[in-house]
Amino acid sequence: MTDSMLIPCPNCSAINRIPADRLHDHGMCGRCKKALFDGHPVELGMANFDMHAARSDLPLVVDFWAPWCGPCRSMAPAFSSAAAILEPEFRLGKLNTEEENQIAARYAIRSIPTLALFHRGRELARQSGAMGTDEIVRWVRHHAGR
Repeated sequence: MTDSMLIPCPNCSAINRIPADRLHDHGMCGRCKKALFDGHPVELGMANFDMHAARSDLPLVVDFWAPWCGPCRSMAPAFSSAAAILEPEFRLGKLNTEEENQIAARYAIRSIPTLALFHRGRELARQSGAMGTDEIVRWVRHHAGR
């Protein structure tokens, strides 16, 4: 019997059960029929943060950022490139701390940009400061043990 994984849809947040050995098969959401992975970070907010951080079997990498932050804006293309490299083993998401200050406060985000790695509701690692694509990929894989 094949183990399955619970994967929230990045579009409608429906939970999809995917066989672990089919994670790379370009799965579609059972509810909205959109791709479960498109190589781009998911926009996170109150409506979907906990779904991706706690209910998913995929580790979640969150970029806590703000629109006025120069280093955040300069890191955005690298974070998007890292999403294309790390999916589908990881979900990458962006959380605007100006719009979602309750979530930023819950995790005591004091500096931006800050990357945080979550798995099944638990924060595994955190890193503040802008990074390039290769640094992000190495950081994520190192702290996820992959």
